[in-house]
Amino acid sequence: MVESVTAGASLARSRDYPAGASSGYLMLVVMLAALAVMAFGGLMIPADRLIGLGTLVAGVLLFVFVAPGFYMLQPNQAAAITLFGAYKGSDRVNGLRWVWPWMGKNTVSLRANNLISEKIKVNDLRGNPIEMAAQVVWRVTDTAQALFDVDDYKAFVLAQIEAAVRTIGSRYPYDDFEHQEITLRGNHDQVGAELRSELMERLSVAGITVDECGFTHLAYAQEIAGAMLRRQQAEAVVAARKTLVEGAVGMVEMALAMLSEKNVVELDDERRAAMVSNLMVVLCGERETQPIVNAGSLY
Repeated sequence: MVESVTAGASLARSRDYPAGASSGYLMLVVMLAALAVMAFGGLMIPADRLIGLGTLVAGVLLFVFVAPGFYMLQPNQAAAITLFGAYKGSDRVNGLRWVWPWMGKNTVSLRANNLISEKIKVNDLRGNPIEMAAQVVWRVTDTAQALFDVDDYKAFVLAQIEAAVRTIGSRYPYDDFEHQEITLRGNHDQVGAELRSELMERLSVAGITVDECGFTHLAYAQEIAGAMLRRQQAEAVVAARKTLVEGAVGMVEMALAMLSEKNVVELDDERRAAMVSNLMVVLCGERETQPIVNAGSLY
């Protein structure tokens, strides 16, 4: 029973709801009236000391009561109102506002924040060390969670971005030349969407949403960058050779088939093999071929 109660308490989250604040302009009139009462009391002291002092004290008390309750909210700002440490709602109305002077006010920005993380070293799915950095656009949506469910929501965002980048980086390989897997380098949109989902899940505890994110830096670590570049070059050469050989074989087959269909020349197996060899050398060679004119007989 104790364990279930503890688990339920650990899952309890703060929730943002409207505060009972009021417009500050009406209270501004009251404060100006308090100043007028103070001035009137000061003027009354020479004529009637007792009434003058009473009026002056009343004006001072009214001014002292009203003045601490004022606060200003700019566009895309909110103020979390507390009463002796207890959350009493959030005010999102812009302009001059007023609450009871014994209530606390914590201002939170609701504007979008653009953050570019530091480069971090991660091992990808195949164990290759890579360097990654992400750009994230985030904003506070729940002021109560941002202020009361985490200690410092800005530091929390930084830590969770690094954790999410490490998670996504280790989930996929950096590159796949055969294009048979989802890779960090070749599937930016898909991997970026998965990074956003990972961040949304991690930052929901702090009342923060992610509007946009993506990778700003993605490369092999310096210690293996040269070796991986040579590997990529070798794979590119092999792939190009494979394509070239496949095309050459097709052209040789077509040439032999046309020669046979049109009865241009009759070739036995030995000379057919020689022709195939010569055609493959011509088609696959990197240098220009030099033709040799045979002025004698076929044999």
